Amino acid sequence: MAKTIVVKQTGSPIRRPAKQRATLVGLGLNKMHKTRELEDTPSIRGMVRKISHMVEIIEEKG
Repeated sequence: MAKTIVVKQTGSPIRRPAKQRATLVGLGLNKMHKTRELEDTPSIRGMVRKISHMVEIIEEKG
């Protein structure tokens, strides 16, 4: 079974650069307090790191 992480959006994309908003959409997040279970890959980790002020990793599975 592949490793997964659960990511929760904690910050608003209002008044943020377009690249940061696009990264949120790329992760499947677009509303406050929404969570997504994503595969734990280096590209996903990089996206989370770029917007670490707007998301948090709730748990790691696998």
